[in-house]
Amino acid sequence: MKPKWRELAEKFEEEIRTGERAPGSPMPEIRDLVEKGERSKETVHKAYKALEAQGLVTSSRGRGTVVREHVPLKRLGIARYDKAKWRDGDEVAFIADRVASGRSYLRGEQTQTVSEVEAPPLVARAHGIPEGARVYARARLVKEGDQPTHSLTSYYRPEHVEGTRLVDPGPGPAGKGGGFRVLYDAGYEIDHMTEELRARVPSAEEIQLLQLHPGEWVVELHRTTCTADGTVVEFAIGVHAATRFSWSYDFKVPDSAQE
Repeated sequence: MKPKWRELAEKFEEEIRTGERAPGSPMPEIRDLVEKGERSKETVHKAYKALEAQGLVTSSRGRGTVVREHVPLKRLGIARYDKAKWRDGDEVAFIADRVASGRSYLRGEQTQTVSEVEAPPLVARAHGIPEGARVYARARLVKEGDQPTHSLTSYYRPEHVEGTRLVDPGPGPAGKGGGFRVLYDAGYEIDHMTEELRARVPSAEEIQLLQLHPGEWVVELHRTTCTADGTVVEFAIGVHAATRFSWSYDFKVPDSAQE
C-alpha cells in the first residue's frame, strides 16, 4: 500500500502533466488542504517536496508552491552528433539540443576553463595512458539564460590538441563547429562514441554550481569518442541537472541476424 503522501504527489503529478494545472499556477495552500480534511500537514508537505524533487513545482517564500514554468530541454541522442551539424555547419551539440527544443541560445552561454592536469584513473583508463600522465581538461559550464543546465569536462591527450582552439579558454564553442570540428581539422575525424549514464545525489559543489533545487539529483554522463581506427580522442564527464533535461533517443532497431 502506498503512503498517503505518495498518493497525493501522484495525483498532483498527473494534473500537472495533463495540463490541468498550468505552468505558473499556484498549488493549493497546505493549510487549505488540511482544513478541508483531505490530508495532514505532514502528508501535504512530503507530497510537495516529492514534486519539487521531480522538478514539477518550485517553492519560495511569498509565492508558496507553484507549478514550474520551464519545460525541460530535449537532450538528443545520436542526432546531436550528426556530422553535418558541426562539420558543415555551426550547430555544436548543446546548440542542437536548443534547436530541437525550440529554444533560443547564445554561444556565450557556454564558458570554460582549460588546464593541463594529471590524468585521474578514470581518464587514464579511457585513453589507455598511464595514471598521472599529462592531459588537457576543458571544463565547460552551459547555461540557459542565467540558469546552469550542465557541466561537461573533456579530457584530451596533448598530442591531439596542442596548439588548437581546444586549449583556448575563451567563452563559447571552440570556433565554428566546436571541438569535433577542431579534431576533424587536426586529422582526427570522430567515427563512433560510447555514452554511459547514471543518476546520483549531487555533491555540495555541484548543488552550488548548477543552482539545484532541494532534493534534485543529477545525471552523470561518461562519453568516450573515437576515430575509425579506435583512437580515443576525447573522454568527457558531464553532470546534468536531472529535471532540466528530457533525454530523447531516436534510432533504427538493429537486427543482428541480418548482419
